[in-house]
Amino acid sequence: MKSFLASVSLLALTLSLAFAYDPSPVQDFCVATTTSTNGVFVNGKFCKDPKLARIEDFVFTGLDTPRPVTSAIGSTLTVVSADNLGGLNTLGFFVVRVDFAVNGQVAPHTHLRASELLYVAQGTILAGFVSSTEDGNRLFTKTLNTGDLIVFPMGLIHFAFNVGRGPAVALTALNSQNPGTNFIANTMFGSNPPINTDFLARAFQLDPRIVMDLQNKF
Repeated sequence: MKSFLASVSLLALTLSLAFAYDPSPVQDFCVATTTSTNGVFVNGKFCKDPKLARIEDFVFTGLDTPRPVTSAIGSTLTVVSADNLGGLNTLGFFVVRVDFAVNGQVAPHTHLRASELLYVAQGTILAGFVSSTEDGNRLFTKTLNTGDLIVFPMGLIHFAFNVGRGPAVALTALNSQNPGTNFIANTMFGSNPPINTDFLARAFQLDPRIVMDLQNKF
């Protein structure tokens, strides 16, 4: 009996850890608000009185509108989250429109708390991810056309690159309100304070001067 109870306890602990992120809400909705007046603090945000919720709290317009691309890597991210759509709070969603210039990209990055779906709404995009070291760091990649979709597993480094002759657009959805995004280059070469230059030079097998140049850029 003791062994059975111990097994049940271990299973319960394992399940609690597996589902420790973005748990299912126990109310219909919890619309985020910037004020604590008549609200409660849930999931890092105050929630308005449910009786004051409106349809506008659950609708975002304009994702069909092209965004100008001015970044150095040739892409613009338009984020829809609980920060600008209060009705998303506690629902475990994070949505992004990505506008790509010709040769634009979304640089290699990871999401600590979310898997991601990327849907190509316009153009031709080369997308892929790299498996873990335990799996041999295998590269999974595919050229996607309008109407295609790819899944990026949680925690794995992934990327997207416009390989078409014109602009491209993708829509992505992540299954966490706060995915925990880390762009690899920014994280390693743009940390605050900076990581020791000699350490990075040895880790990446680069000349320290190259590392210093990268740190200045990020």
